[in-house]
Amino acid sequence: MPEGHSVRRLAQQFGDVFTGEPLSVSSPQGRFVAGAALLDGQILTDSCAHGKHLFLHFDHAVVLHVHLGLYGAWDFGGDATFRGASSIGAPRKIGEREVFEDPEITDDAGMVEYAGPPEPRGAVRVRLVSKHGWADLRGATTCAAITEAEARAVLARLGPDPLHNHPADRTRFVTGLLSRKTSIAALLMDQKVIAGVGNVYRAEVLFRQRLDPWLPGTGLSSGAAGLLWDDTAAVMADGVRDGRIITTPPVYWEPDNREPGALLPAGGDAHFVYKREGQPCRVCAVPVAITEMVGRKLYWCPGCQQ
Repeated sequence: MPEGHSVRRLAQQFGDVFTGEPLSVSSPQGRFVAGAALLDGQILTDSCAHGKHLFLHFDHAVVLHVHLGLYGAWDFGGDATFRGASSIGAPRKIGEREVFEDPEITDDAGMVEYAGPPEPRGAVRVRLVSKHGWADLRGATTCAAITEAEARAVLARLGPDPLHNHPADRTRFVTGLLSRKTSIAALLMDQKVIAGVGNVYRAEVLFRQRLDPWLPGTGLSSGAAGLLWDDTAAVMADGVRDGRIITTPPVYWEPDNREPGALLPAGGDAHFVYKREGQPCRVCAVPVAITEMVGRKLYWCPGCQQ
């Protein structure tokens, strides 16, 4: 499931390529016909993310609310002007893809021109089309046209988003964490406690802070809870910048495992513990352990996280 940094990048991408444009909205699959009719022809005025939720605001006070879930993904494409500074042209994870197979035509002078979006392929729930490009959504858990009031109600049910990182959000997170007897590893996956953290960030920030995953929230000091928030906000902001979750500093990157022409690590060097079960901890050499918690695999180091 895409974590909060990917959804934030998607919101920025929509802002880059669609904001201020009237959009043709359709549902090639047929499951979003009524919602598409409400949005068709309207101007996108804002795009924002909170945790794993994407909100596209239109000028007639209707909002397209999308949660990608486990299988959702957006495809984007268009002419030479349809390029977003945030996501298109940068590394991407599941949930955001650019397609370079746009139909083209050649005019009488031999110049290649953009001929519009391709025929829908697969189960496209919703298609957004502007003068210069398009976006297709497939497989999302939530795809709904809602009112601004309903969007605010969704936000009210969510915890603070570290990518907003307001002082009040930090205080809210710390207060909520310290009042709960649930393990901190479970609390980090609770979107009502903190929005946008998924399985990768959970494992990595707990290791980076050397915290026992089974420690209850009430067992943390306010200082430790604050540092947990700060570190989560920092690594998620890095994820927005890089388009990947990278939680290790360069000192842990093997020269042979760096991406060609990039200053980023290949997959195996990007994390301290996530998907490294049985391998020696990068810090203490104790084998990384794995178990299940709240229905997801939990990775941790028994040596460092006691």
